[in-house]
Amino acid sequence: MPVPLTSATILDACDHARSLDRSRYEALDDLARAEALQASIAIARLARGERPVGYKIGFTNRSIWPLYGVFHPIWAPVWNATLIRAAGGLPTADPGAGEPLAGGAAPAPVTLAAARFVEPRIEPEIVVALREAPAADTPEAVLAAADWIAHGLEIVQSPFPGWRFSAAEAFAAQALHGALVLGPAQPVSMLGAPAAQALARLGALEVELLCDGRLVERGRGANALDGPMHAVAHLSRELRRRGRSIEPGSLVSTGTLTDAQPIGPGQRWETRLRGLDLPGLALDVR
Repeated sequence: MPVPLTSATILDACDHARSLDRSRYEALDDLARAEALQASIAIARLARGERPVGYKIGFTNRSIWPLYGVFHPIWAPVWNATLIRAAGGLPTADPGAGEPLAGGAAPAPVTLAAARFVEPRIEPEIVVALREAPAADTPEAVLAAADWIAHGLEIVQSPFPGWRFSAAEAFAAQALHGALVLGPAQPVSMLGAPAAQALARLGALEVELLCDGRLVERGRGANALDGPMHAVAHLSRELRRRGRSIEPGSLVSTGTLTDAQPIGPGQRWETRLRGLDLPGLALDVR
């Protein structure tokens, strides 16, 4: 007889890249219980010495909602153990500390083992770092509170076979977060002024996702809930409803600009960005 999912079961599956046997566990559709499971996973990760450095937001790209049957954003912590800085991407200090490095030449490729994750996929994203909590849950207030922006590649994973899950199950499974590759940062001032112009630049940026030199998909900044700052505003609003706020110094990975693409050993994945002075990233999968 199926039993309820537990935080220990989910964390073990993600830690050891194992799919859950659907026949053994009850389906999860209660979002409140899913949040409680995710919170329990966070406690377990803290207990083993990991430290949260910010958040990832998932399912901000409305165009992919019908593909997964998830029709609203979800979120989860990003951990020091899951954050990977591309060479030349950030100072050795904590994210948010010190001066951001300039964009320009692309960092050296990052090498990552597919076997670390269960059914891994890649997502090109924009990462926003906040020096303080936004004063309001608006993209303009997020922009005013932001310190720097960067391009990132999130590796997402699904302990649920075939990427078939409910919104609650995806939420409970750490919002499917596996790792975040972080590229070179630029001060948010590079977006210019006024705020409307800066937000428009973010929404208009273009990204190309390539595998072994072949174009797989294109995306735009506006795909993330109309823009990266809009996505952070959504997270701020949801946390405030729970009596919380985004911690100063947090980075926020704002959601995929394309559909998530499956990755496997022997592949090289690359991105090209247009519209902002942020270099693309390269990932070698072994």
